[in-house]
Amino acid sequence: MASSHSSSPVPRPGSGGRDGIYRKDRDPSPLRCRTIRSLPDVCPKEPTGEGRGLCNGPSVVAEHDRWTVYSSKVNLPAALNDPRLAKRESDFFTKTWGLDFAETEVMPSFYLPSITREDFGPYLQEMAQRERIHERCKTICPNKDDVDAVSSITTNHDKSRAELEQVPKIFMKPDFALEDPATFNTVLPWSHFNSAGGKSSRDVASSKLLQEKLSHYLDVVEVSIARQISLRSEAFFHAMSSQHELQDRLQETQRAVAVLRGRTAAMDRVMCQGPLQALRTAMTRNNCVKLHNKLKLMAAVHQTQPTVQLLLSTSEFVGALELIATTKEVLQQELQGIHSFRHLGSQLCELEKLIDKMMVEDFSMYSRSDLNRSLKDEPQVLEKERLESLVFGLLRQRKLDFLDIYSDEMILAAKTLVTQCVAESVVNIEDIDHEVVVKQADQMRLMTFPQWFELLKSVFESFLFFLQRIKATLNVVRNVVLEVLNSNQRNRLLEEASSGASGREASQSPSVLQGEAELAYLTHEGLFISDALNEAQQQQQAVLAAQDQSSTVGSRIQQGRVETAGGDLTSGASEMSASREQNIMSGENMMPTELELNRVVNNVQELLYTASDVSHDRCVKVLTARAKDGSLERLSSAEFVCLSQAVEGFVRDTEELCGRRSVSLRGALQSQANRFVHRFHEERKTKLSLLLDNERWKQAEVPAEFQDLVNSIADGKITLPERKTPGPDDRKPAEFLLVNGQKYAVVGTVLLLIRIFLEYCQCVNDIPSIATDMLTRLSDLLKHFNSRSCQLVLGAGALQIVGLKTITTKNLALASRCLQLVVHYIPIIRAHFETKLQPKQFSVLRHFDHITKDYNDHIAEISAKLVAIMDSLFEKVLSRYEVKAPMPSACFRNVCKQMAKMHEAIYELLPEEQTLMLFLRINASFKMHLKRQLARLGVINDGGPQHGLVVVDVAFYTENVQALKSLERLDLNMAEIWEQKR
Repeated sequence: MASSHSSSPVPRPGSGGRDGIYRKDRDPSPLRCRTIRSLPDVCPKEPTGEGRGLCNGPSVVAEHDRWTVYSSKVNLPAALNDPRLAKRESDFFTKTWGLDFAETEVMPSFYLPSITREDFGPYLQEMAQRERIHERCKTICPNKDDVDAVSSITTNHDKSRAELEQVPKIFMKPDFALEDPATFNTVLPWSHFNSAGGKSSRDVASSKLLQEKLSHYLDVVEVSIARQISLRSEAFFHAMSSQHELQDRLQETQRAVAVLRGRTAAMDRVMCQGPLQALRTAMTRNNCVKLHNKLKLMAAVHQTQPTVQLLLSTSEFVGALELIATTKEVLQQELQGIHSFRHLGSQLCELEKLIDKMMVEDFSMYSRSDLNRSLKDEPQVLEKERLESLVFGLLRQRKLDFLDIYSDEMILAAKTLVTQCVAESVVNIEDIDHEVVVKQADQMRLMTFPQWFELLKSVFESFLFFLQRIKATLNVVRNVVLEVLNSNQRNRLLEEASSGASGREASQSPSVLQGEAELAYLTHEGLFISDALNEAQQQQQAVLAAQDQSSTVGSRIQQGRVETAGGDLTSGASEMSASREQNIMSGENMMPTELELNRVVNNVQELLYTASDVSHDRCVKVLTARAKDGSLERLSSAEFVCLSQAVEGFVRDTEELCGRRSVSLRGALQSQANRFVHRFHEERKTKLSLLLDNERWKQAEVPAEFQDLVNSIADGKITLPERKTPGPDDRKPAEFLLVNGQKYAVVGTVLLLIRIFLEYCQCVNDIPSIATDMLTRLSDLLKHFNSRSCQLVLGAGALQIVGLKTITTKNLALASRCLQLVVHYIPIIRAHFETKLQPKQFSVLRHFDHITKDYNDHIAEISAKLVAIMDSLFEKVLSRYEVKAPMPSACFRNVCKQMAKMHEAIYELLPEEQTLMLFLRINASFKMHLKRQLARLGVINDGGPQHGLVVVDVAFYTENVQALKSLERLDLNMAEIWEQKR
């Protein structure tokens, strides 16, 4: 059945014909007429007993433990019914190669339009009504064939199911295995056959019955399988037909390929072999021309080394390097593999390394001689042309670290410069023994400040000349680098603009011209590469007209190179300086990139910054050598101001010259300034402490110079006045210090304190860099004055230190007035320091706010102390008060007397407003104690005799208090002393 070709055609639903039978279209051409070969059988033949046969199967008896492919017994139903398949194969390909062949996604064709559902819209609308009528008819009158088919399929399915149910379930299990003893005993119950005494007739009948039962099971299964095969026979025959059609198409393709190969062979004989021979002949001629040009090029390359030696003898490093680079390029591209030049490349490399070494050594010698020559009466740039030539050569070789050499020489020259300045200054000082004191640092410490200051100014001046010379030299280097950078940029723009035209001209030039262009890399007359290229371009038309000129040039190269090389090379060397830019452009591939050149330009600027830093560092050495023994800390304010101004001037000049803000010298000066400020502050703090320890807290007279000092501060001059020459002064000291129209009674210490904080302000004016530190120290000084005065007056420390008998109210009022004077000047000091600080440093000004608060608290404590003194007096006196005649009582007389003494003590020291406020508080204290005593005595406001006596005493008190100066407006309001009438 598998190999039969006489079967009926396979029906296809979509094929043409009215009977639904698929018929293959027949091609009338004779190529389609051939015999159809049958396909091989699907299953291999089973081994038979006739010898080994075709299959040569193994012996089942001898090799029963070894499983081979022949152990499988496969029949046609088993081959066509694979139980693992989810669905049946649709054609030959899926059956042979599996379901993956049919399920592979096929890319849609680009030549077919994309058909969507909308394309079938009109058809569906047209056929919708007919389809509804047809479906309604099918529902009413079903097709007889369909009913029969459905009933037949249902009947066969039920029958097959009933037959299969007769087969035991053990044969249907997926884990069925006869090698399992339990399964084997269940299928073949050997217990029926193992009766003792041999086989009986019953055993034979049982075995036959078992065999028939198993045969019946096999028939049932095979019938079911055959039924399933019959249902799928249509797909099987469809696959067979597809395979036959595929074989036909393959044979047709084979014949077409054979015809095509024959035609291709004929075309090769007729059309290709002849023209190819002509092309080979033309190529051979071109190769001969190239060989001739190559020989001429070799002759020119042979003279590279003598030419390089002549260029080096005239220090033309750039020309020699250009010649070497071009020759190496020719050797690598045009003459690669030439045996006679196998060592020339390494020789040129060694020669190039030698030139590099020569240029580096020459630049190092130039830097040393330039930096170590005399600073005066010398040109700023030494041998400018030599420097430019060296820089061009170093850039050409990408020796971009040549500035490091100059930097090292610059550092050594800076050290030597300081040594020379110190030596020249020490020679003129006779007090220094050069044999005993050898170190220059020790010699500088033995100098007086004026001598050392002159040395420092000499060092500053020398370094300014030194930096000017370095800047001039670096400007030359920078100009050379910028020239190379500009030439590269122009060359790149020209190449971009002429790229199209160059490509067209190159495509039109013949091979002979190409050989002449190769020859132009080197010239027999000793000219440079760029000149040779320019000459080759100018003679391009002449070369095209006379092709034999190359042979004449080659002979002239061999005959006259030695005689003309010297003179022509000299002329070429003289043209080097004039055509340096052209030479650079010709070797642009060897020159650094624009990024590297920009980096060199930045390094030149950084080197100038480094020169400034080095100069500042050497000056710091001079400064720290002098300050090692603390001599700079012991300078006077004027001397330190001179030092600071000199350093600031040098730093400012170097910043303008180099454009770099160096911090090392400013930092060293700041460090010395901090030490100076510390010593400055400690001296004045110690002085203030000594003044306070000896202060007796009595009102001092105010000299005229202090009054002038206060007046200058009021005018906005926060500086110390200039010292006047001593002379007769008719002005006498004043009793009070006048500040903005107010009188201040002060002690001598406060007058000196005003002068001290003006010294701080003056120091900040002279040295603005120490403003922050000086502000902190001044804050500490003001705090020290406040705390120390509080200890001496309020704390009564003056009793033990100064030897005062007691702290009087006059001492307290005087201390309060002195504190008020300091508080008056704190905002002025704050405003002055604010002008000297940077905005980010304004946070330190909060110290003045804290100091003002401390001073005001101290003043309030003194006022409270004065009130407390009178309060204790009132408590002591009024506790003995009795309401009885005579009036006024002795108690009130004593109170009025003490009030008068208090007023007399503070009236001239404190302003009227403060005096009035103080007595208001004292009066309130008096009323409180009087009210308490009257309540204790039981005196009330009832108009009785005791009430009248108290009124008389109170009137006496009021009259005496209001009689005091500045207390006329004091409202005593004594009605509060009475208890309410019971």
